[in-house]
Amino acid sequence: MTNFFDLQINGFGGVDFQSATNLEAVREACEALQRSRMTRILATFITDTPGALLQKLQAFERFRSQDKLVAKTIVGYHLEGPYLSAEPGYRGAHPGELMKDPDWPEFLRQQDAANGSIRLVTLAPERNGSDAFISAATKAGVRISLGHTNADEGQIDAAIRSGATLCTHLGNGCPGELHRHDNIIQRLLARDELTACLIPDGIHLPPPVFRNLFRAKPPGKIIFTTDAMSAAGAPPGRYKLGRLELEVGGDQIVRLPGSPYFAGSALRLDQGVENAARWLGISIEEAGMLASSAPALALGFSAD
Repeated sequence: MTNFFDLQINGFGGVDFQSATNLEAVREACEALQRSRMTRILATFITDTPGALLQKLQAFERFRSQDKLVAKTIVGYHLEGPYLSAEPGYRGAHPGELMKDPDWPEFLRQQDAANGSIRLVTLAPERNGSDAFISAATKAGVRISLGHTNADEGQIDAAIRSGATLCTHLGNGCPGELHRHDNIIQRLLARDELTACLIPDGIHLPPPVFRNLFRAKPPGKIIFTTDAMSAAGAPPGRYKLGRLELEVGGDQIVRLPGSPYFAGSALRLDQGVENAARWLGISIEEAGMLASSAPALALGFSAD
């Protein structure tokens, strides 16, 4: 039976990683993840102030040092922000006022707080200083994913030359209405060098769109992820994602009240693998590889 590796987990089992302050809660989330066969994850921290991100990384490092199950489950961190686009639509539910250009000294302080365990950074390559940041991060063994971006072709090319290798939740993190041809989804999809992360919940990407994106990428250039927040593995209700209070109904759609934007998902990766196999007409084993060994290897971890 396949065990899964999810590189984008904002919370799980009713526990919000953005605001978790005690070991017991984080351990409960890890127990729930293990029951869902999501045995290795990157705990993902979304856009916040530099001081707040430092505190979160320091806290999670304490939790990992105090509990073997937490250390076994949370094998590193993914920073999704604040080096993202501040444009409405492209920033999604992230707070635009906190967006900023990449700052390598600031990142080194965060990496020090994380004891070297930040393994993935999502950024928008149109921000000033992105190429130098990507190059430095890549040399330090940190993977760079492009997301929440409206970069033009030249900026994407430069990011790839500097070392970017992935794109975060392709097909999302952008406005609901785009130019029918010249848009960020098409620009990123056309780059065979980039591995696309897709969310197989049928919500972020309706099944026909999911199939089309999957078919457009070369073999070995797809990863399945959930972008799960605290409602994943928990019943419908109201849940937190950092500063946001979100509504999750029986349809598993995570809604930001008063906004058209999604804010993470309530998907478990075992459900996503079943969805992907059904929609794509592939075996459950093949779909499972794209949610286990594929993300692990893309991030420099062992396949199992």
